[in-house]
Amino acid sequence: MTRKPVHLAVYDSLADWETGYATAYLARAGYRVLTVGAGREPVMSIGGLRIQPELTPAEVRPEDSSLLILPGAALWDATDELAPFARTARAFLDAGVPVAAICGATAGLAREGLLDDRAHTSASPYYLAATDYGGIGRYVDADAVTDGHLITAGPTEPVAFAREIFRLLGVYEGEVLDAWYRLYHDSDVEAYFVLQQAAAR
Repeated sequence: MTRKPVHLAVYDSLADWETGYATAYLARAGYRVLTVGAGREPVMSIGGLRIQPELTPAEVRPEDSSLLILPGAALWDATDELAPFARTARAFLDAGVPVAAICGATAGLAREGLLDDRAHTSASPYYLAATDYGGIGRYVDADAVTDGHLITAGPTEPVAFAREIFRLLGVYEGEVLDAWYRLYHDSDVEAYFVLQQAAAR
C-alpha cells in the first residue's frame, strides 16, 4: 500500500527527543519522512545533529501529505522566525490533514490562533497563557491530546505523542497500540510479547 509521506519540520534548536519515536515507527510502517526547513541550508538540533532540509513550507501541499509534525525548539519563543510553519499547520488543518505539535510548537500554534477552539495540551497552561491566546479554556492536563486532526503534547511526553500519531493514522490500534505504549512508556516486558505476537500474524 502506497502512503503519502509524513512531513517533519526542522529548524535550529529543535528538540531531538520529541519526535524520534514517532518518525522511527512511522518509517517502519512504510511512511517516507521528509524534512521541511525554512530554507535548504542545514539546521542544527539542540543535540548537535546536523539536518539537511529536503523541502521548504512553500513546497509542501497538504494534499500530498499524511501528516505534518512540528517539534519544539527554543526559536518558537525567541523570535517569529518559525511563524511560517504555524501558517503551514493552518493550511493542513483547513484541508483536513493532520498536524502533530509538541512542546514549543504548541505555543506557535497558539499564537496562530489554532488552539482557540480545539482541545489541546502543552508543557503547562501557564506556558501557553504567556502567548495571550484565546484557548486557555480548552487546555487539557494530559500527556497528549487529540482533537480532530490536531495532536498536541508537552516536552516530556514523546511516547504519548507518538501513540496519538499512530492512533490517528491507524498505524497501530487496540491492544497493539496499548502494548506499544506500555513497552516504551512503562517498560512493561509483557507488552513486548503482545507486539511480537501481532508482528507474527
